[in-house]
Amino acid sequence: MSQDDVQRLESLLLATAEGSSTAFAELYSETSAHLFALLLRILRRRDLAEEALQDCYVRIWNKAKSYNAERGSPNVWLASIARYRALDMLRARRPEVSEYSSESGEPLPSHVDETVNIEQQAEDQSDLERLHDCLDELADDQRDALMLAYYEGYTHPELSERFAAPLGTVKSWVRRGLQRLRECLER
Repeated sequence: MSQDDVQRLESLLLATAEGSSTAFAELYSETSAHLFALLLRILRRRDLAEEALQDCYVRIWNKAKSYNAERGSPNVWLASIARYRALDMLRARRPEVSEYSSESGEPLPSHVDETVNIEQQAEDQSDLERLHDCLDELADDQRDALMLAYYEGYTHPELSERFAAPLGTVKSWVRRGLQRLRECLER
C-alpha cells in the first residue's frame, strides 16, 4: 500500500470520527473487501463473515476517534478490529466457553469475561506495536511483499506480477522478510 493510500485512509478515518457518513461510506468501499476476506479466512463461513463485517463497521463508526496513526497504519487498526470480532464469534460458538456455569445453571458474572477481554486486548495491542516496529525495519520490497501476502492474500505468482519482478526474487523477499521479522520479534 502506498503512502498516499495510507494517508487517504487516515483522512477518511478522521472524517468518520467527526461524523461524516460520506467518508465512512468511502472507507467501507475501500476496505470492506479486504476485511471480509480476512473474516472469511478466520470464520470459514460466509454467513458468519458477513455478520462479523457488519459488526466491525458499526464498531469502526463508533470507535474511529480512538484511531492513532502513531500506533499503526489504518489497515492494521481495521484488521485488528476484524480479528477481535472474528475471535469473539469463534469463542461464543465453542460449547466449553459458556456464559452459564455448568453446575448451577446461573449466569457467570459478566465482568469476568470483560476483564479477560480487556487484558487480552492490551496484550494484543502491545504485540501489534512490536510487529509494526519490526515491519518498519524491513526493506520496502520485503515489507510490501509480506503485507500483500499475509494481509491481502496474494500468492507468490501474483506478487511477482504486481511487482514486475521474477518469481524467485519475490519468494526471496518474503522468505528473508519473514526471517528478519522473526529475529526482530524474538529480541
